[in-house]
Amino acid sequence: MLFNAEKGKYDGYIVQELHDPHDGNPDFQAMYSKFAERILWIDEDLVPGAFQMNTAWYHSVPENDPVFPEHSHDEDEIIGFFSSDPMNPYDLGAEIEVAINGERRVLTRSTILFIPGNIPHMPLRILSVERPVFHFSIMRGGSYNGGAYEIK
Repeated sequence: MLFNAEKGKYDGYIVQELHDPHDGNPDFQAMYSKFAERILWIDEDLVPGAFQMNTAWYHSVPENDPVFPEHSHDEDEIIGFFSSDPMNPYDLGAEIEVAINGERRVLTRSTILFIPGNIPHMPLRILSVERPVFHFSIMRGGSYNGGAYEIK
């Protein structure tokens, strides 16, 4: 037990260690670790009834460009990119290119994207990184279903 609490019936709802479903994919792990550090992952396999969420720090420009190809999901998704500068929280300190249904945008400010289910989104390109960027994605469903984690 990592948290400071007495044993309780809701301990199973508290996630403080990484249980990365992509640990079994060495090609993906090798590519991902060159530009990012995953923090935590939660889904219905880890916590029954949970929706899926991924968190990570992006710390450098990856060799693999784009990082994630265009793909879609059956479920809605929220994707975020946040500055690591508490004194200037809207200056992303990076340039990250994203696309929603083919419309590309270069993000330089902290951003939250809402992607409706079945709308193609990405590719994701990390163009520059001055300081780490906190990234998260949340899927309304209990597990990740999409092509972003496929190595081509």
